[in-house]
Amino acid sequence: MSGVGFFKRLFGHEQRAADPAPDMALHARPGSRFLIIDDSPTIVAVLSRMLQQGGFQTITAYSAERGIDLAETELPHLIFLDIVLPGMSGFEALRHLRRNQLTRNIPIIMISGNEQATEQFYLQRIGADDFMKKPFTRADVYARIGHLLGPDQLPHRHLSMPTGGMEHRMRAVG
Repeated sequence: MSGVGFFKRLFGHEQRAADPAPDMALHARPGSRFLIIDDSPTIVAVLSRMLQQGGFQTITAYSAERGIDLAETELPHLIFLDIVLPGMSGFEALRHLRRNQLTRNIPIIMISGNEQATEQFYLQRIGADDFMKKPFTRADVYARIGHLLGPDQLPHRHLSMPTGGMEHRMRAVG
């Protein structure tokens, strides 16, 4: 795929008429915050733009360590977490977030364009709620948000009352 084709897919310009992106702007609850943890400025910018066009606020981090800090202080409604990061990997960050009382119930979508990381994710299934392969379209992003958040755009998980059970951590991947 050419560089232009990659960006067209990311910005959703190659969507088929039969598969339009949902109109999330009508349903985004004021104050909905999503954290994006990815070391690629391009991915962060594109995903931020997609989410902001849907009425969501975005918080960004370019490392797992910074992302964990922001997750603990900002308590976002959903986290997009890259698997391949410098320093601490996305898998390590995921384990940390799931062990922390403050962040254990925040829905997490793992993302990666690395084929080996993708395979490793499917083998480990270590507590993420969903997985999204790069490159992704606007429809991919919004479908996963719709799957993890209720009609009022709040997580199906209850953020105010963390639970210790594993039953909330494992979900079948799309």
